[in-house]
Amino acid sequence: MKHSYLTVIILILLGTFSSKAQQDPQYTQYMYNTQVVNPAYAGNRETLNFGLLYRTQWVGFEGAPKTGTFTVSSPVGIFDNMGLGLSIVRDEIGPSIETNVNVDYSYSIQTSQTAKLSFGLKAGVDLLDVDFNKLNLPNYPAGEDPFFENNNIDNKLQPQIGAGVYYNTEKFYAGLSVPNFLTTKHFDRGSLANTQLETTPAERMHYFLIAGYVFDISDNLKFKPATLFKMVSGSPLQADVSANFLLYDKLTLGAAYRWSAAFSGLVGFQFTDEIFLGFGYDYQTTDIEDYSDGSYEFMLRFELFNRPERVLTPRFF
Repeated sequence: MKHSYLTVIILILLGTFSSKAQQDPQYTQYMYNTQVVNPAYAGNRETLNFGLLYRTQWVGFEGAPKTGTFTVSSPVGIFDNMGLGLSIVRDEIGPSIETNVNVDYSYSIQTSQTAKLSFGLKAGVDLLDVDFNKLNLPNYPAGEDPFFENNNIDNKLQPQIGAGVYYNTEKFYAGLSVPNFLTTKHFDRGSLANTQLETTPAERMHYFLIAGYVFDISDNLKFKPATLFKMVSGSPLQADVSANFLLYDKLTLGAAYRWSAAFSGLVGFQFTDEIFLGFGYDYQTTDIEDYSDGSYEFMLRFELFNRPERVLTPRFF
């Protein structure tokens, strides 16, 4: 019984067991959070820009995921053909808190008058902090479960290295990236020796493919379909598709679908040339919706030093 219980605990804490589930945080407003998953996007908006995103998932569940991200980036270099940025992700699930801090660098090649190809690198650290004192554990006799007796707090600091490529024109964009190439084992196999577990929980490489296109329906209406595919070994392919409309270069309205998982609604408003505020809501299409009140997401983008000669129209991606 204790071995089965320990397996369930690790599954809940890490969102994975032998890489049978996706581990990186998911976002409804992924089309506005590109730098987190693809470092080649750093500096692509051609301004000094800051981004904040907060997501609370499966509201009503105790210990449900909560994710916060902060990004900042700017073009650098004499010809503004490089980008430099910082991305921070804090993901909390029950007693575990995982924090990623990365520096993002990109180098761009102008392939035509309106198109460029960017290559990016991401490097930083990943910190996993698990506090077993927050768990409601059964009262085993002394020595029955030495893992929990000797591991009240587990801290793991690991390096993180990722890369990506990003191509865009004034209307189209596409990107392919792996935010982290390194496999991180969250528990030492030796500390689990007495539990008879067959494998050690570990993070796997996640592959992200994004794409979108902006159609000018009229002078005051733009339509942008977008998609994101996420793949990790041992897990089904995750596909997100969205349809977004921009009215009068101010109001954004959209809807999205995460395959076999959720329907989403999105709304955003460009209050000034510098400030954009967005909101997203997920309605789960799985049985989990019977026990939660959905998922909510808030986003704020702030930009400085916009130059009209470089950005001819408001960016919709």
